[in-house]
Amino acid sequence: MWNKLRTWQVLLWWHHIFLFWSTIDAQTRYSIPEELKRGSVVGNIAKDLSLLVPELYRRKLRITSEAGKQYFNVDMGKGELVVTDRIDREELCGQRPSCLLPLELVIDDPLQVHRVEIEIQDTNDHSPSFLTKEKVVKIAELVNPGARFPLESANDPDVGTNSVRTYLISKNEHFKLTVKNLKDGRKIPELVLDKPLDRETQAVHNLILTAVDGGDPVRSGTSEITVIVLDINDNAPHFEKQLYEANVSERAKPGTEILQVKAADADEGLNGEIEYVFAEQTSDLILSLFNINPSTGALTVEGVLDHESNSLHRFDITAKDKGNPEMDGHCGVEIKIIDINDNNPEIVVTSLTTPVPEDSAIGTVIAIISTRDPDSGDNGKVTLTLSPKSPFKLNPSISEHYSLVTNSPLDRENNSHYNVKITATDSGKPPLTSEKTIVVELLDVNDNPPLFSQPSYAVYVKENNAPGIIMFSLSASDLDSGENAKISYSILDSKVQDVSVSSYVYINSDNGSIYSMHSFDYEKLKVFQIQVQAKDQGSPSLSSNATVHVFILDQNDNAPAVIYPSFAALGSLSHQKMPRSAKAGHLVTKVTAVDADSGHNAWISYRLAEATDASLFTVNQYTGEVRTKRAVSEQDDSSQRLLVEIKDDGEPVQSTTVTVSILLEDGLHEPILDLRHKLSEPSKKTGRITLYLILSLASVSVLSLVTFLILAVKCIRSSRSGSCCMRRSDCDDYKNPNRNLQIQLNTDGPIKYVEVLGGDMMSQSQSFRSCMSPMSEYSDFTLIKPSSTTDFREVISVLDASLPDSTWTFESQQDSELYKAI
Repeated sequence: MWNKLRTWQVLLWWHHIFLFWSTIDAQTRYSIPEELKRGSVVGNIAKDLSLLVPELYRRKLRITSEAGKQYFNVDMGKGELVVTDRIDREELCGQRPSCLLPLELVIDDPLQVHRVEIEIQDTNDHSPSFLTKEKVVKIAELVNPGARFPLESANDPDVGTNSVRTYLISKNEHFKLTVKNLKDGRKIPELVLDKPLDRETQAVHNLILTAVDGGDPVRSGTSEITVIVLDINDNAPHFEKQLYEANVSERAKPGTEILQVKAADADEGLNGEIEYVFAEQTSDLILSLFNINPSTGALTVEGVLDHESNSLHRFDITAKDKGNPEMDGHCGVEIKIIDINDNNPEIVVTSLTTPVPEDSAIGTVIAIISTRDPDSGDNGKVTLTLSPKSPFKLNPSISEHYSLVTNSPLDRENNSHYNVKITATDSGKPPLTSEKTIVVELLDVNDNPPLFSQPSYAVYVKENNAPGIIMFSLSASDLDSGENAKISYSILDSKVQDVSVSSYVYINSDNGSIYSMHSFDYEKLKVFQIQVQAKDQGSPSLSSNATVHVFILDQNDNAPAVIYPSFAALGSLSHQKMPRSAKAGHLVTKVTAVDADSGHNAWISYRLAEATDASLFTVNQYTGEVRTKRAVSEQDDSSQRLLVEIKDDGEPVQSTTVTVSILLEDGLHEPILDLRHKLSEPSKKTGRITLYLILSLASVSVLSLVTFLILAVKCIRSSRSGSCCMRRSDCDDYKNPNRNLQIQLNTDGPIKYVEVLGGDMMSQSQSFRSCMSPMSEYSDFTLIKPSSTTDFREVISVLDASLPDSTWTFESQQDSELYKAI
């Protein structure tokens, strides 16, 4: 029968309560009976919270319980909340009428917290029980019917209808039972004398007291009552109050008097002397906390009181006289423990997300935080504050819960982590505080490109370098970390003299070292630039560029090259004629050389190394002019040979030589036109034809001088804008406006050479491209084209007008076609 009733009870709970849930203030509540089997389903939490079952595992759903012990779990495959351990309502909530077990369901991505309350419904799983199984009541035989004798009340851990409902007494002819209802809901059984006692007839009466609860099925508990009939002492002590109430602070020290009970006895002598003691059913906890003076009835503190453990204590006190038989009286005592702010608030981090991406948007939830304070009232009201200058803030959430969210942009490069200090303060007087520090690590995001120390670099490399040498090393830095800070280097593709720059240099992608691919030649390449890119490994990757200007440094690796006499440059002797009538200072010829190097390496000097007669000739150190040191005498050999050494100013010195053969002839005149000196008068022997020729050449010289002055002015103007009108063979800029024209004639009339010279003799090596000299037997002149078509047109026009029968040779087919067009 009992098992059947138990089965029907469980089915009834399942039918009415088990699947019942409701949402109250954004909280989900389930009601279940206690003592459910492990694995029992409470409800489909995924459905009730509108969560997708397949996402529960990915979003890391987890349960936290304030009870400390985990009674529930979530079936990730079904989304059901199931029981994992035995639930005893009496163990969790004691005698409280309502028993709620709060849970927090935390899920990530995005972070959400759902508060779920499980209401534990009581089942009638406890029978009423008495603290003492045998109770002795002594009653004098002279006591009148109607006298009441309080009995021990039964204890039932169940609540509500499942608690003690009534008491029953075994059938007898002298006693009956009444139940006294207290205002707190307790029921006190009282034994009432129904008929007078006669000790001589029956000295002992054995009764059975039964406590019955209101559960279904009904449970009960019994206690044996032994009534001993006594003789005489017919007045029992009587208390002034049936219930004594008092309040005491939980900080009260042992010995503190709480209240004083007082009873009176109408008897005299020993029958009227009263002793105060705790009632027999008093629990050990009460006996450890309080003490009563047996003589005065003063109730004092014995142990340590704690409002958080028990805020109200109820017990009974008995007043006994010393008569024979002994008579006693009873009263109830209620002691309320006044809460003192003696508990620091507690900070509980329910969920923490770390590390946090540094680019998290403002308002991103970092942590869910709750507070606890065992105190009550204002002493238990807690507020949370954050440390100042923190990029986070606290947003109040559901009851006593806060969310820690970002309040300003985060930057890992400035702070790789934050120590967020949270302070909890209650509202007690004085307030109590506690602190907790949460470490929030920041996850790096690739938001910083690699940076070079400067936007451009200058690298100087000597020509003729060995291939494969390290020309330069550059590096970039990245404020990010990990893969976002790993940098690789590369050279952006570009052209150098129509050739890919990768043919010239190579860069180590790991350390940024730049290597040469081959040897450089200053005369072919003087400067070039490369674009180096530093790129990190982030996603997406970031990069920055730097320009590297590579300057080739000239080395003295070119010997001077003779450009006049041209035959000498080809390795043959240069034959010159000179009249024996030449005086001292006579210009015999001029040796002209150039050096492909630059700077000091291209400064050329001339020296007469050997001569048939060293006393007759001299060579100008700077111009290379060969002149007579004295007048030619009849004793001088008609054939003179000169060896002229040409040296540069480099280190080591490079040199070359040229041999000039001079033939001394009688009757040979010297028609020289030099604009730096006065025109010499023509020889009478040359006649009128020579005079015309000199006048023509003078006109050409004037026109050429004007032309080159125009070119010089344009060159100066162009140099200010980055271009130049005169160019060497290696395309170096060159400007020298101080030019004059020198023309050397052969004795038979044709021009020996024409050269445009600068005022500085040291600049001769820079002027060779403006030189017009005999090239071969097939051409009279070689003309190097000026920098512009206009200048070229003017020069050709002047020379064609002056030298109509000349033949011209050009450096390129394009110049030749331009000449034909002109």
